[in-house]
Amino acid sequence: AAFPSHVKFNLPDDKPCRYLMLNGCECEPFLTCDHRVMLEYAGELLDGLAILQSFVEAEEIYIAIENNKPDAIETLRRAAATSPLPIQVVGLQTKYPQGAEKMMITAILGQEVPSGKLPIDLGVLVANVGTVVAISQYFRQSQPLIERVITVTGTAVGRPTNLLVPIGASMQEVVDYCGGITDDAARILLGGPMMGVVQKTLDIPVVKGTSGILVLTENEVRDLTTYHCIRCGRCLDACPLFLNPARLGLLAKRGQWEAMEELNVLDCFECAACSYVCPSAIPLVQSFRVAKGIIREKRARAKTAN
Repeated sequence: AAFPSHVKFNLPDDKPCRYLMLNGCECEPFLTCDHRVMLEYAGELLDGLAILQSFVEAEEIYIAIENNKPDAIETLRRAAATSPLPIQVVGLQTKYPQGAEKMMITAILGQEVPSGKLPIDLGVLVANVGTVVAISQYFRQSQPLIERVITVTGTAVGRPTNLLVPIGASMQEVVDYCGGITDDAARILLGGPMMGVVQKTLDIPVVKGTSGILVLTENEVRDLTTYHCIRCGRCLDACPLFLNPARLGLLAKRGQWEAMEELNVLDCFECAACSYVCPSAIPLVQSFRVAKGIIREKRARAKTAN
């Protein structure tokens, strides 16, 4: 999500950190950049955790990794065994969206983050793999965040791979380095197929929040016709937060933003599971994203007016 680390780690005095968690789940299909970082930067990862721990003074430290990455689990368990910190490397069930911090917290602690609250309200601080490595590189090598590992993949990419790329590099140059894209390339995504953003051009830079470039072929992309909701309930079963996407989608269509806020649309972290299972191809998550933006804008205006 590229949330500013200086804001997340600057904890209020009345909300101490009890649990420090490293999110190595990487549940988004196609993306493997965090996986490679855990394998190739294990030492810096543990060092970054130690630096962060000295700042937040957590009582327990967890490294969460999905079970489909046994090599990463083994690598970090070996590294953690040599660390003086009380680090537990936890293998979690491989399922989407396990990498969402609220899902990960529930899987590890058995506690749910209440609606409208943040993980720190439970004493939990969640850090990303790349962020923790960057912390180590900054403190030990005086190197600011000038590069990051990204995944360049998809059946329309000549040579899919993970690359260490300078921040600001042209995505077109990155893709060209990977053999370019095939003639049947039909869609470019920044990120994965579930939470990624469709991009019309590669003439844009790599930024701190760029996790991957995914290029799909015509056979993998379908422009579906949207139909009316048939009340099948699949979206309710798919939503990991037990929201009511069908109802929220109807309210979004009517522009009833206040009603959507009352139904906790701001809790949605846009995993797109509802859109994925919808047989009517209703763009649910897209409408929720718009609604959240409007609600937050209204809140900001009201705060400024007061």
